[in-house]
This record gives sequence, C-alpha cells and structure tokens, in this order.
Amino acid sequence: MKRMFAASLLALSAAVATPAMARQLTIADVTMLSRVGTPTMSGDGRWLVWAQRETDLAADRGRYDLWRLDLTVPNARPAKLAADATLDENDPQIVGTTVYFSADDAIWSVPVTGGTPRRLTDFKGGFNGFKVSPTGDRVVVWADRKPGAPSLEPAMEKKAADAGVGRTYDQLFVRHWDTWADGNRSQLFVLPLTASGARGNGTAVVGALIGDTPSKPFGGAEEVSWSPDGRTIYFALREAGRIEPLSTNLDIFAVPADGSAPPVDLTAPNQATDTQPAVSPDGRKLAYLAMRRAGYEADRYVLTIRDLATGKLTSLTERWDRSVGSINWAPDSRSLYVTAEDMQEVPLFRVDATTGQVTRLTQEGHVSAVAVGPKGVVVAMDSLTAPGDFYRVAGAGTPVRLTSVNAARLAGVEMPTVERFSFRGANNDTVWGYAVRPVGVAGKLPIAYMVHGGPQGSSNNSWSYRWNPAVFAGAGYALVAVDFHGSTGYGQAFTDAIRNNWGGWPLEDLQKGLAAATTKFDWLDPDRACALGASYGGYMMNWFEGRWPDRFRCIVQHDGVFDARAMAYETEELWFDEWEHGGKAYFEDPAAFEKWNPVNYVDKWKTPMLVITGEKDFRIPYTQGLAAFTALQRRDIPSRLLVFPNENHWVLKPKNSRQWYGEVIGWMDRWTKGTPTS
Repeated sequence: MKRMFAASLLALSAAVATPAMARQLTIADVTMLSRVGTPTMSGDGRWLVWAQRETDLAADRGRYDLWRLDLTVPNARPAKLAADATLDENDPQIVGTTVYFSADDAIWSVPVTGGTPRRLTDFKGGFNGFKVSPTGDRVVVWADRKPGAPSLEPAMEKKAADAGVGRTYDQLFVRHWDTWADGNRSQLFVLPLTASGARGNGTAVVGALIGDTPSKPFGGAEEVSWSPDGRTIYFALREAGRIEPLSTNLDIFAVPADGSAPPVDLTAPNQATDTQPAVSPDGRKLAYLAMRRAGYEADRYVLTIRDLATGKLTSLTERWDRSVGSINWAPDSRSLYVTAEDMQEVPLFRVDATTGQVTRLTQEGHVSAVAVGPKGVVVAMDSLTAPGDFYRVAGAGTPVRLTSVNAARLAGVEMPTVERFSFRGANNDTVWGYAVRPVGVAGKLPIAYMVHGGPQGSSNNSWSYRWNPAVFAGAGYALVAVDFHGSTGYGQAFTDAIRNNWGGWPLEDLQKGLAAATTKFDWLDPDRACALGASYGGYMMNWFEGRWPDRFRCIVQHDGVFDARAMAYETEELWFDEWEHGGKAYFEDPAAFEKWNPVNYVDKWKTPMLVITGEKDFRIPYTQGLAAFTALQRRDIPSRLLVFPNENHWVLKPKNSRQWYGEVIGWMDRWTKGTPTS
C-alpha cells in the first residue's frame, strides 16, 4: 500500500515536475498557481468548460476566466472561452450549446463553440448564484434579500462596515463565520429566459419560509436542483427558529418553478441534515444525502433515494460505512457517481441505484469535482504533491490526464516524497499517518508535526493552499501528520470517538504517532520537532502546552480554542460546541467543558509559541488567540502574535498567505535550526 501511495503521487505530479534545474517548492510558487474550478460538460459529451482562477498579486485577489477543452480531440489543449480583463467570469454551466456564467453581478451567455458573451440580466442588488433549467426557458437565482421579498426588487442595500449605525438583535445568529447578520436571507427567485435574455426582477418561490437557501456559510449550487422538465425546483433550507445556531436540521423542499404553490417539505420527519438534492435524468427519483442524528454536523451522510411517484425512501448506502460527499447521476439513471473519504484518500465511486452496490473507480488522490456525460466521467483531482487537474475516468482503470494547467509554473520544482505508516493508537485501534520528505536533502531533518482541524477531518492526500505539506518540505522540514480518533474516512465509529474526548484519545494517538514515525523513519530528527495546527489543531497546540509540555521546541497555534468556557458563549454555531461536549450548554454541564479546557493548565506552559488569529473569525473568535498570547507573555514564555485584520478562520489572500508562511517557517527555523526571527 505504501508503494502504491507513493507511485500514485508520482503519477499525479509527473506532468508538472521535471528534473532539470531541480529546486524546492515555495509559497511564492503556490500563491501564483492556476486553480481549476468545478467543470461542466456539454450534453453531447464533447466540451468541458470550467472557471480558472489566476492570482492578481498587485490587487491581492484571485480573478477568473472561462476555459474549454474539446474532449473528442486526442491531446487537445485548453483554450480560453471568456476572458474579459475587466470581469470575473465564473460559475459556468452548459445547457444545449450555450454556456451560461456569472460576471459583474449579472448572468451572461456565450456559445460553447466560442463567440462574444452577452449579458442576460438587468436586475440590481447582486446575487450569489444561479442555475438554468434543463429546458433552457427559466433560470433560478439565489440572492440575499429581506425575508418575504416577492422579487429581486428592491435591491439589497450595501452598508459600509464602519457606517456608525448601531446594530440591534433579538435572537441568534447575530454573526456567522465572518459576517454580522443584517436581516437579509438567501432566497430563490425565478426569471423567464427567452431569446432576449432574462430581464426583470423575477418571482420569489420560497414562500413564507424563513432561512437561507443555499445554506450559509458554505452552501452552493449543490443544494439547488431542477427537475429534468424544468417545472420543479428542489432546494435545501434550514428553517430559522428562535435559536437557529442549535439546529442542523436542513430539509429538502420541492416547489413549482412558476411559484404557483408554496414549497413542500419532503424530509420533515428527519430532524437531522438532509441536503444536496439531485433528480435523476429520467425524472423518477430524487437522490439526496441524509444524516441521522440531530445536532451533529459530522454524522455519516447516507445516499438516500426518494421515488417521486410513491414517496418511497431507500437508504442506498446504509451498509457502506463511509460518508458520501457529492452526488452525480449517470445519464441512464441506473447508477450514481459519488465521492467519499476513505483512509486518507477521496476517491470516486459508482453506486448502483437499485442495489446500492459500491464500486471504487479511482485509487489514490483527492477527487474534488465530477462532471458526467454520455461518453464518460471527468474529474478534477489533486494530491499532496500535485495541484488540481482534469482526468478522464473509464471504469476502474487508471485515470487519464487531460490537462496540466501548472506545468510551466512548476517546471523544475522537485516535489517531496510521501510515505504512509500505521500504528496501534488509543483503544488499540489502528491509526494512520504519513511523512513527507523533501527530495535531495541529506541527514536527519527537523519535524513539522501538523495536526488537522475539524476535528472531524483528515490529513488526506490532497493539495492545500492554506496548510501545504509540500511547502514545509520545501523549507527543509519533514512533515508528519496523524489521523487521530475523530478523523474521517475510517468509519463513523472512529469519527464519533472524539466526542467528550477532545484531549483524551486524540492526544494519545498523537503521542504514539510521533513516536512511531521517528522509530520507522531514520531521517526524522526526534530532538528537533515543532508542532503546528489550526482550529481543532490549534486547540491541540494549547493542549500540548499544558499536557505534553516537554516534547517540542516550538508550537504554532492558529485560531485554536484556549478557554472552553468563553468559547461556549462566543462562538456562533452552538450545535457544534455543545455536541462535542455531550449535548448540553456550558451552564448545564460545565464539567464536560472544563475536563478538556486548556486554560486550566496554563501553569504548566513552557514551550515557545507563535499565535495567529483573524479579526473576522467568528467561529473561534480572535479573543481566544489574544488570551493565549496573554498567558504566554505573563509566564515569560517566548511568544509572538500575528493578527490578520481582514481574514476569517482561514487565511485566503495571497499576500497574507505569503506573510503567514514567512512567520510560521521563520518561527520554526528560530527554534529548530538556530536562526533568529526578524
């Protein structure tokens, strides 16, 4: 398995790395890479179209163009389809022979064969996304408007963040992810689409429902679906109750596209999450993802089928202990293509729509997007050592590469090698990890011990623009990561094991995992290790400080929980924090929160720490970072604080990303290589 893993990584990176003038990867390389978006395929299977992000470093942002690829031409090269330097062309979708896309707060179209783009809409106030009906005569738009708005008019008011007007609230949410609540809700509006465009302000179809569709902050087009005949829209929405932050109960609704009747809740009996509605091409079945336990955002997603004529439900993947991540129907409606995490990989699977039999179609690598057509499947795929490109998948054979969008930028870069390892962790369970080693660097290497967030997540075989193991290897570090109890891709019981156990089994796994790695790989220097992590990984950095204080030369803590009591009252999605500590609020069961609270062990802290936070982080508010830094300073522990005023729980802007890596690697160099931080 280890050899297969390494061989796959090599295959995925073969087209972008060359031996000539070999050098190590840097964050300067990564911030300038092209990023392919979700592809869309024409109905005849000939054309693949996608939005591609390029970095405008001067403007400190990404900008987007549309690209296309002729799938019928062997070794075809991508070509630009829409690339106005003054616009950001994004969100493409093909209906018939027309590509529809968003740009400049409007919907546009261009022939898939090429031509001059045409603006189709004239409503004001902005929008968040759209989908054209399969029949091409309507378009549904989702946009933030006041609840109950009959149409897209009046336009949403945009107020400056420092307008000086006091905000008042009578219930939660008052803020979510990185945005203060302003009274608007994401709602659906349908516009007729004719030869002259999609003019006017459309008609609202959500009726009296109060909530966001798609859901916020991360819901998108996958939560809205058309029926093949263009008469019905299916959407996911969590109705806003008095305390919305306690509910994970998204439901799937059906509504006539002409707004002639109110939405009907199709999943009302299930009090947990139902999402990602997808109607079969023959119009007979509705597929969606369903969780079972209310209040638990990391429960297993089961692929569920609803017979639209009878209402009969079938839990298609009930016996498959994996959580489905995405859904795409096959053209014949007899099977579905899904993705799911599986032991540090995110493969593509085919599921029989009748029997539920699951067939794995890809092996190593991370499938991030899927496009299905009459002539096959195309996926966007990446790995730890290769950014995203498109591949054709035919059966269970090796995927065929279609693009190498970053070949020129990565020419001469020698990617690191990756080796997996396993060990007996907490509860005597098998726990997996990997070690990343820079190529051409001799001797024992200092260790970057990275702990993933979530905590229901994985240090999987995927490319990252925020925490990129290859960049740490490029800086001369051997990076080690362990999928501790609570990680995803190993079955639901393993994921569930972290509940009420934040500082228990995960800490044991991480301690045993580092020992296993340094025993197995003689090129790791156990005496020069720095630990780093964000979100739950940041929590674990604070936990290391008090409960494993003598192991590391330094620690990097990003957006981590420092005080569980304050976190319980400051965070926004209360369902997460309360579920993780047993299901009750802090005032109902303070002992559950205090058991694993880092603030209670500050008297043991001694390891030099870099603390990083963002002022727009409302998930783990920046006050948690300030408190950790205060604790470090009061104990006279060498420490440094990095605050990003324009970032949330993640660091997304190119210049900030470069500064982040500079500070992090500089801090690690200071304590593991003996070079001072500027």
